[in-house]
Amino acid sequence: VQLQASGGGLVQAGGSLRLSCAASGSIERINAMGWYRQAPGKERESVAFITNGGNTNYRDSVKGRFTISRNNAKNMVYLQMNNMGPDDTAVYYCHAFALVIGLGKIDYWGRGTQVTVSS
Repeated sequence: VQLQASGGGLVQAGGSLRLSCAASGSIERINAMGWYRQAPGKERESVAFITNGGNTNYRDSVKGRFTISRNNAKNMVYLQMNNMGPDDTAVYYCHAFALVIGLGKIDYWGRGTQVTVSS
């Protein structure tokens, strides 16, 4: 599975950005897709994910501001980020995982995209 993220950039506080992630390869094995982020000096953290069934999960700090969605026909997942603040500044990574019999959980990562929110 290959993941290609795009859409990062610089935005002012209160602004919006939309991240996109395209999945290719053995996508049939993917159980869920989502986004992680890593700010300078901090550990990578989960931001949001969406399962094949459409169930979503968000970290508390982004609830009500970020929305994750997917287009299964296009093998795409999106993260709409609204009302952004400086604490959202990080490198964002597209992530997917598969649960494979005999192998367990397999994680897939895309290359990060920088998101910078200026105050």
